Amino acid sequence: MTYSVDIKPNEVAVYALGGLGEIGKNTYGIEYQDEIVVVDAGIKFPEDELLGIDYVIPDYTYLVDNIDRVKALVITHGHEDHIGAIAYFLQAVNVPVYAGPLAMALIKNKLEEKQLLNRVELHEITDGSVLEFDKMSVEFFRTTHSIPDVFGVAVHTPVGTIVETGDFKFDLTPTTKQPPNLWSMARIGENGVLLMMSDSTNAERPEWTKSEAWVAKSVNRIFDKIEHGRIIFATFASNMNRVRMATDAAIARGRKIAVFGRSMESAVTNGRALGYLNIPDDMLVEQSDIKHIPDDELLILSTGSQGEPMAALARIAEGTHKQIRLKPKDNVIFSSSPIPGNTASVNAVINKLEEGGANVIYGKVNNIHTSGHGGQEEEKLMLALMKPKFFMPVHGEYRMLKVHASLAHELDIPDDHTFILENGDVLALDGENARVAGHFPGEDTYIDGSGIGDIGSVVLHDRQKLSQDGLVVVTATINLSKKEILSGPDILSRGFVYMRESGDLINEGRRVIFGTIRRVMNNANASESDIRQAVIDELSRFLYKETSRKPMILPMLIMM
Repeated sequence: MTYSVDIKPNEVAVYALGGLGEIGKNTYGIEYQDEIVVVDAGIKFPEDELLGIDYVIPDYTYLVDNIDRVKALVITHGHEDHIGAIAYFLQAVNVPVYAGPLAMALIKNKLEEKQLLNRVELHEITDGSVLEFDKMSVEFFRTTHSIPDVFGVAVHTPVGTIVETGDFKFDLTPTTKQPPNLWSMARIGENGVLLMMSDSTNAERPEWTKSEAWVAKSVNRIFDKIEHGRIIFATFASNMNRVRMATDAAIARGRKIAVFGRSMESAVTNGRALGYLNIPDDMLVEQSDIKHIPDDELLILSTGSQGEPMAALARIAEGTHKQIRLKPKDNVIFSSSPIPGNTASVNAVINKLEEGGANVIYGKVNNIHTSGHGGQEEEKLMLALMKPKFFMPVHGEYRMLKVHASLAHELDIPDDHTFILENGDVLALDGENARVAGHFPGEDTYIDGSGIGDIGSVVLHDRQKLSQDGLVVVTATINLSKKEILSGPDILSRGFVYMRESGDLINEGRRVIFGTIRRVMNNANASESDIRQAVIDELSRFLYKETSRKPMILPMLIMM
């Protein structure tokens, strides 16, 4: 494929395949001559209008077309918006992967599910690790987030250093005992940073994000207040900090721990193996044994804090879970905040739990969640430490990128040294100057079940139309040579009108179709496609006139 990209030999190029103008899908490329390093391979969770779509990944065509130059995929941390697409990425671009211990454990699980584990080259890194290539090198420096083993990356090129911070906040009292490596950040900044690409998620918040230790105090206070009933604790399975808070609090109070949800089971297994969770064997109970544990002595760790309909918590709320039935004295703790677009689903689960008699603890008033992303003060600190010559805000919707750019201006980075770009835009830098050097396609790829990229805008438009106005199926048997209608036409409504109560509308619609077919058949050169299109046009006009709705019309004509 030919791209409208003009990168000169003395320039380093930077671009996003995902992560610009959106939350999620983080995938960034750094390219110098015949070497490309890719940072992260994330997914994005679908918006409401993406009906039936499981999640969204980038279009990897540019990397596939340049696969001989791609040297590595480096991972900043193990959240889904940074590693969720890794199996699809490696199926398209099979290159060595470098990641921290927890991210590596999660990646191995994903690759094993896809039967890719034995086909991929994996390398574990830690704070201070350096990867050497012919012309570029990659250095990892530790940051803090809501998960252990979190890193930013500094890609050193002959033209200058490119820093991609990954997701970060400056948590000086992290529960992981892995504080941010301020010394490394300051050293990298002192040596000179040509361009910094930085997390913009909380750019609109004029604050310093609270520490996870603050949440731990709240969790312990809540556990102390709960004297009776089971505790059901819902959080992201990948939020190892929060899982540890809950399990530590439970063990300190003599509560046994049961784990529900496949991702949570995997998180607990990996967390114990890596030493992030201190759960003795005798404090873990099998799912089938919870009925033998007194309610006052049980903690249930559950997935479903985002209201996912198939997750354990939603099934508990609906009464469809095979092993857990909601009890009036149950205490359900939501230790997360809804992802944009999930608020309605979360509220629906909370309402169901409340209706079932549970005591639900959620929201800011209970101090049981803090963001893993830094607010404006931390974003300014990162800028001050790195002192970049050029700045490119990433990982955020447009308004977040714009606010983050304005923070850079406050720290004396000129307007013309700040770039708010779109996925597929290529920024080229020669050490002194920066310019937009073209664009390659950066469209979304939709994952629907096992299908990859086979759902496009036309299919999504049809799904939206079906969801809004329904479907009308028209059946008829026609002898075109004799110009006769042998049977029908008949009308079948699905999601449009209730046929038993719409007899007059259906009968009149049949008359419209009958007349339309007779009229078109009488044309000397009439074809099946002519009849089909005429039926769609005439019936659509009639139904819109009568109902002000435009259902999808599907003619099923049998031609004799």
